[in-house]
Amino acid sequence: MQSTPCHIIVEGNSALIYASRNGSPRKVLPILNRFLETFWQERDTSGEVCDTPECLVAQIVVRFGFEICEDDYSNLRVGTQYYPEVEFLYWIGSDRQVQVWVPEPSYRTNPNWGLKACRELVPDAI
Repeated sequence: MQSTPCHIIVEGNSALIYASRNGSPRKVLPILNRFLETFWQERDTSGEVCDTPECLVAQIVVRFGFEICEDDYSNLRVGTQYYPEVEFLYWIGSDRQVQVWVPEPSYRTNPNWGLKACRELVPDAI
């Protein structure tokens, strides 16, 4: 079974969420999009605008901890380092859009390049 590690990145927050498995778009996007729809509705309803990137990272960790970790709590991590083995990087922009990126060979050599060393997957290819 392939592990498919991934990062989830929130614009405006330096924290990087890392999941060591279950990171394919087929697995992540339905969970992430459903969660984000609820998150943005709550933020809009409450009128809350400050600390949105911080709240979003915290809530993603809670949601994904429940949804994809199963009984292995070492699967999900939060840090500031990019992992070279990730297969997908999910970018959540301040415009509320989700972009899916895949690493290029230069990312594998130096993951600190982040998204600059990745290419965006077009929605039709996902």
